[in-house]
Amino acid sequence: MTVGVALNATGAENQVDASVGLAREAAAAGLRSVWFGQTFGADSPQLAAIVGREVPRLHVGTSAIPVFGRHPLLVSSQAQTAQAATHGRYHLGLALGTKLLTESGFGLPFVRPIARLREFLTALRQLTQTGTADFHGELLTAAPPISARVPGAEGGVPLLVAAMGPQALRVSGELADGILPYLAGPRALEEHIVPALTAAAKAAGRPAPRIVALVSGVVTDDVDAVRAKATEQLAFYEQIPSYARVIELSGGRRASDVTVIGDERTVAAEVRRYRDAGATEVVFSGTDLAGEADRRRTWDLLGELAG
Repeated sequence: MTVGVALNATGAENQVDASVGLAREAAAAGLRSVWFGQTFGADSPQLAAIVGREVPRLHVGTSAIPVFGRHPLLVSSQAQTAQAATHGRYHLGLALGTKLLTESGFGLPFVRPIARLREFLTALRQLTQTGTADFHGELLTAAPPISARVPGAEGGVPLLVAAMGPQALRVSGELADGILPYLAGPRALEEHIVPALTAAAKAAGRPAPRIVALVSGVVTDDVDAVRAKATEQLAFYEQIPSYARVIELSGGRRASDVTVIGDERTVAAEVRRYRDAGATEVVFSGTDLAGEADRRRTWDLLGELAG
């Protein structure tokens, strides 16, 4: 699983049907994985399970479920069910989330996010690997009195974290299987993110972590117009400190500065830069930014690179 795409069918008449159709197209293009975001709409593990069942050649992943407003027992049930449905092709991504969405959406205070992430991962690892847990933390308890095992998911579930800051990277290196950085360019990966994550994993005696780099990008000839559109659509992330920091570490000022936009040669060269910077997998998002023709053009190139 080397190159994939994030699917976004929120504008379709039926998001599930449209996601299955897009996934089939992605598989036909030669892509290895498709990923689904999680906000307040569709349940991403359920969507991934359906798509993975319908399109058996693809790996499917969630990128990413915020730990606030969820409980490890419930997320474990979702993830194990998706893993059983896809026969081992499901990858669970978790995130800290943001203060704005957490407090406005759930009415929960966005406090001690790193401590919550650590406890969530500790309990979730026990649940997904053994089907039970006996975890009593400061913020969470996960001690089911009956089995939480889902038959068919005995191999466990890969746990990834949308981590980019030093503390989140340390926790992810110690407790997760890898990370899902977004808007982190090759410079930020090579100089800051990969070394910190790798050191934490090594110190914890864990295997070399996966770095699944989520890259905003599209193949197009209309570079200026598409970059202007990306600047508008991605401006939200510039208001979030963790994203603003990683954009700056990447050498950019705006989120669109780390968006990959250009012809096939340009985009292929950028994918190689991400790999050289330490990315073990590359997942493109926002490939529909320039319309359907350029999306298909982007997927065709990424499918070639995946091969």
